[in-house]
Amino acid sequence: MRSVFLDYATVSFNDDLDPSALRRAMPDLELRPHTAQDQVAVAVAGAEVVLVNKLRITGEVIERLPTLKLIALASTGTNNIDLDAARERGVAVCNLRDYCTASVVQHVMGTLLLLTHKLREYDALVRSGAWQRGERFCLLEYPIRELTGRKLGIVGYGALGKGVARAAQAFGMDLLVANRPGGPPVAGRHDLEDLLPQVDVLSLHCPLTPATQGLIGAPSSRA
Repeated sequence: MRSVFLDYATVSFNDDLDPSALRRAMPDLELRPHTAQDQVAVAVAGAEVVLVNKLRITGEVIERLPTLKLIALASTGTNNIDLDAARERGVAVCNLRDYCTASVVQHVMGTLLLLTHKLREYDALVRSGAWQRGERFCLLEYPIRELTGRKLGIVGYGALGKGVARAAQAFGMDLLVANRPGGPPVAGRHDLEDLLPQVDVLSLHCPLTPATQGLIGAPSSRA
């Protein structure tokens, strides 16, 4: 059974992952660090299983690959796969759920602290020597906004959204959760239009679907 991982380097930094479990399931697995998008069709020729993270698997590729049985995504989103074409050809598509929750939560909070505490700007001042030359004990060139008491809005309240919510609440932030885009209203949640004017920070944890395409932007962009 020929199997190909098209962009393995996007999940394994300098081969820091052990692929032995994958190889036990797929002894003939080819691990390609990178594949150019225009070379995908050539790279997967004759494959029954394609593993992919960032590249697009188009309907044209699926049509040209009669041996294909499974597309496995090393990510949560499926918007880079032509799901209609896969369904028509009977090709199974699976993705990862609850993917890298801890990493995503830490990234969100790290970015939030970077912005609200002006860490980038103060780092530049320290590196330039301005801090050492300051006449006071510290520099107060940029305002610092504490997170305590700020309102965080979350769109997409699955494993990732709930993880971010727990971390934010540990910092003393107040939480508002949006209704699922395109879904029915849920008690205790808010429509996005009502939520946006109330929050200081908005964190998105929903997949890219027709219901979420253009979710944030000018109203005309969703027409």
